[in-house]
Amino acid sequence: MANFIWHTDPSHAWLEVTRKHLKVLGIHNKVSKYSYQFGDRIYLEEDCDAPLFFKAADSAGFTVNSLALPEIHTDNESEVRSYESYSND
Repeated sequence: MANFIWHTDPSHAWLEVTRKHLKVLGIHNKVSKYSYQFGDRIYLEEDCDAPLFFKAADSAGFTVNSLALPEIHTDNESEVRSYESYSND
């Protein structure tokens, strides 16, 4: 499918995907306000929205191994938290 990246800080994580991926999988209108957006990049909240993405990808025939994805970690608060809340507009 594509390259996806986990962004993590000491208390949370987000999966970076593109808005196009959400639309192709038909879940762009199911992502919660707890995810973030910056330009065309969407940062899916780890507890609900990332699993929604993995399930939709699997149903569409794409295998994405969440444990094998690269990770960008900070010991401080992630920059992702400063991005705008997700909107499917």
